[in-house]
Amino acid sequence: MATGLVALLDDVSVIARAAAASLDDVGAGVAKAGSKAAGVVIDDAAVTPGYVTEFTPDRELPIIWQITKGSLRNKLLILLPIALLLSAFLPWAITPILMLGGLYLAFEGAEKVIEKLGGAQHGETLETPVEDIAAFEKTRVSGAIRTDLILSAEIMAIALSEVADSSFLSRAAALAVVGVLITAVVYGAVALIVKMDDIGLHLAQKESRAAQSVGRVLLRAMPKVLALLSTVGTLAMLWVGGGIILHGLEELGLGYPAHLAHDLQHTVEAATGALGGALGWVSYALASALVGIVLGTVIALVVHLIAKVRGTAH
Repeated sequence: MATGLVALLDDVSVIARAAAASLDDVGAGVAKAGSKAAGVVIDDAAVTPGYVTEFTPDRELPIIWQITKGSLRNKLLILLPIALLLSAFLPWAITPILMLGGLYLAFEGAEKVIEKLGGAQHGETLETPVEDIAAFEKTRVSGAIRTDLILSAEIMAIALSEVADSSFLSRAAALAVVGVLITAVVYGAVALIVKMDDIGLHLAQKESRAAQSVGRVLLRAMPKVLALLSTVGTLAMLWVGGGIILHGLEELGLGYPAHLAHDLQHTVEAATGALGGALGWVSYALASALVGIVLGTVIALVVHLIAKVRGTAH
């Protein structure tokens, strides 16, 4: 009996050590994947407030919660199983699928640029009469979740590349943890951003002069911050979409466009000294955005032409 108990405890010890090692692998994978995906996370946080800020304050947090739940579904119920299956059976398909997502982001970004330049609006906005506010809200949430799907796919693909050599269970656990943590960070930040004006109003009504001063600063600053985020969100769609296309072409053996963008980045880095890292990144992002706006505009023109032909046919 004692020998059997010792053997059992020894087995449990071995299992515990194996589990601890697996958790270490998952933790390391999460850290590596999270750091590599940081750029896309920032883009995600910049894009999302644009889907929320036109609504009344009482609807902002419920809408963000709906988008958050949709984002979790995207990552855990759609992208996680697909990523694991593709990595196991069709690893070559990941790049073309991501490139399709990049084209969609470029199209969405180009549509917003066309609208700002005075073109036809891409769907309803609250600046024009909305016949059914509930349907409009549903459309906005759906649009945000679609955009999140593309950005989340890029995040999960980056995460997958960082844990590709791990076991199946470690890959699955790392991707799930990355998905949940990044969703919490992104949409927590979005909620804070869109409610900052309410926080400012609350502080402005306090008796403390310091609190009032901070509150007034927030109230004056937030419209400008939200306008800036809207612009950054549009640029993010273009540079992330264009960047996905450049990287995808490079993966498929057509590296010349990506090499040009990287050459520009390295030239700027070499010429700008201490600011080289930041300015080099900006130059690569602008090159990616240029690719995004060109491809997105072509797609938008084709989509509009098809819609016009269909409308004429009817």
